Amino acid sequence: MKERPLHIPDAPGSYQFFNQDSQAIYVGKARSLKNRVSSYFANPERLHERTRQMMENAVRVEWIQVNTELDALLLEHSLIKAHKPKYNVLLKDDKTYPYIALSFAQEWPRAYLTRAGKSKGVMLFGPFVQPRAVRESLELLQKTFPLRSCSDKKLERHTKEGRPCLLFHIARCCGPCIGAVDRPDYENYVEDTIAVLSGNTKEVANRAKAEMALASKRLDFERAAIWRDRIEDLKVLAEKQQMVGDQSEEFDAVGIFDRELVATVQIIQVRSGTIVGQIPYTVEKVEALNYSQLVAKVLEWAYDDQAKTPPKEILVPTKPENMEVLGEWLQKIKGSKVSIKVPMKGKKKSLIDLACKNAEDESNRQNLRRSSDHVARARAIEELADVLKLPKLPYRIECYDCSHLQGTNYVGSMVVFEDGLPKRSLYRRFKINTGHNDDYLAMREMLARRLKRIKEATEFGKTPDLIVLDGGKGQLGVGVELLKEMNLEKLIPIVSLAKKFEEVFVPGQKEGILIPRDRESLYLLERLRDEAHRFAITFHRELRQKNFKTSVLDGIPGLGDKRKAKLLKEMGGIGKVKEADLNDLKKLTWLPSATSEAIYSKIHNRNQE
Repeated sequence: MKERPLHIPDAPGSYQFFNQDSQAIYVGKARSLKNRVSSYFANPERLHERTRQMMENAVRVEWIQVNTELDALLLEHSLIKAHKPKYNVLLKDDKTYPYIALSFAQEWPRAYLTRAGKSKGVMLFGPFVQPRAVRESLELLQKTFPLRSCSDKKLERHTKEGRPCLLFHIARCCGPCIGAVDRPDYENYVEDTIAVLSGNTKEVANRAKAEMALASKRLDFERAAIWRDRIEDLKVLAEKQQMVGDQSEEFDAVGIFDRELVATVQIIQVRSGTIVGQIPYTVEKVEALNYSQLVAKVLEWAYDDQAKTPPKEILVPTKPENMEVLGEWLQKIKGSKVSIKVPMKGKKKSLIDLACKNAEDESNRQNLRRSSDHVARARAIEELADVLKLPKLPYRIECYDCSHLQGTNYVGSMVVFEDGLPKRSLYRRFKINTGHNDDYLAMREMLARRLKRIKEATEFGKTPDLIVLDGGKGQLGVGVELLKEMNLEKLIPIVSLAKKFEEVFVPGQKEGILIPRDRESLYLLERLRDEAHRFAITFHRELRQKNFKTSVLDGIPGLGDKRKAKLLKEMGGIGKVKEADLNDLKKLTWLPSATSEAIYSKIHNRNQE
């Protein structure tokens, strides 16, 4: 245990831990520096795994005292941006989605699609999840407000030649290269494009109607027809924009899909009551965070400068840590009040649910992209062999998991991956017969039944290159002992994966192996474990439903499905109901006396038979 520094002030501030190379490896903030910094010097066994790792690398801690919690937040944020510490959470912008960009760096602003991030002199709208849809929207915008989309070199070439490109001839560009448009008109196109992309389509449409009426009044029917066509195009654009609120509403809906070490974030942007974009992020959780702290970190990094000015209102799935301080900080960035709210019902709650669902879908898409990449799978297998020091590449991996409910309906699952992909035809499900709540015995029984079939002349009898157990040291000990009893310890390597910190335990090593978060090998192990867990849970649910349908409580007058479920929940399961006497049942005031007697009578008579 490292020695705690003396004379830590009991005041707000930011603190920094440094390694032996004087690099900041963690930056934090605290309402009380004394209480927060002191907590890092507790018994290492009581610290979160990531915190313990950080403390093992830290050689000194420094702090800066400030006047308020808001000042502490601002200071922490600036220090993290400056040092990018190894053990701090950072949001990563997903650059794979397209944006509509307006570039103001040139004499004639340009509208185009881009997948790059923000840059000087460029206004971005989006990102948009469906590239095809955003491309169609941009084409319609250019038809309505024909801004140039060509490169600067192309503009310069056509200006010198004195002749426009094809886009001018098909009315997708107003021809600034040949002087076919006045600067005030071009600036109006730019302003209207910004307004539409910001969700103010109705405002632009009303202005177009006024211009059409004015042209008609002046008997300029050709110009009136141009405005008429623009109004029709604006109607189509408005239909493409999904209305989710009143026109006066401006808010972001933050959705988060949280996993053990990685979270995906989707922020749906609503302006003038219309969805105008969705911003994706990935969070590498290198520090210990609960859900409330994670939401706070997402807000801190999603709106960290003027380029990401927060809206009037931010909707979140749960109340973030230090919400009041965060509100002050966001207000400082925006220059006006910013509300943070957790909607409980209505359209806004539905939008939060949609954002969270989109975040989950994006997490699944990322996983799918990686699993379909043959190079990534090959790298994962090679890394796994190297990290675990396996005698050969683990082309066939089997993973095992157990599931139960209060010791009942114990089941086990075996999933098989070959060449990094699931081989579902080889999955197996086991009914466990331990008779009581013991995860180790359940794992032992399942493994024993599987290993007895090794070397059979069937697909099921093939020898795996690696066995992975869902659990910690205890499950690994059971597996190692069983392999020795069956003289298979030299034939089949075995490891366990503990979900809490994603530690990999191997035989003969006291400490678990922490594979770096960005390694394909860890992703492969997580997929194996999650698939085994899903398969076990599915089987367990099927058994529970079947048992529920054929319960001893079936057919009792006055005991329908709802009362049956309530009875089992309050009594603690069917076993407790069977042990109860009549007085215990009659103490349940919501259960009619006649029904209580019928339950007791049926169970008692059945036990007598």
